Amino acid sequence: MSKGTVAQIVSAKVTPFLEENNYELVDIEFVKEGPHRYLRVYIDKEGGVSLDDCQAVSTFLNQKLDEIDPIEENYYLEVSSPGVERTLKKDSDFTKFKGKKIQIKLYQTINGQKIIIGTLVDYIDKQIIVDSELVENNIVIPRDKAASVKLIAEF
Repeated sequence: MSKGTVAQIVSAKVTPFLEENNYELVDIEFVKEGPHRYLRVYIDKEGGVSLDDCQAVSTFLNQKLDEIDPIEENYYLEVSSPGVERTLKKDSDFTKFKGKKIQIKLYQTINGQKIIIGTLVDYIDKQIIVDSELVENNIVIPRDKAASVKLIAEF
């Protein structure tokens, strides 16, 4: 089964449960690492995710996946928080985290830089607008030019 199909099936099964319990589905990964496969479900909620939250979602998802058995090979199920340095993937992530410090890894250099660190100013029409200390004005980066965008924890 393809990675995309697994993620779609898992998303369809877990999303109603998450919404009923005020969780946000952040991401789903179905990956092979060494000889093992991992199904990782990342959740979040207002105020953060606890171990009990992860256990509740894991128990629910285990039961649902056992009923429909969509994955033929053996795998490990992991449910966790995306962490403080979470990757921003959805358009709503960029809106949610305006004003936060981010790191953008680019496919190709912009202004001689392949990694840009700055404050997320806005996200308009698939354009990431960043205030960086490297330049005087804001940098505008097309979303499709960014290999990855993640939050940077500030303590």
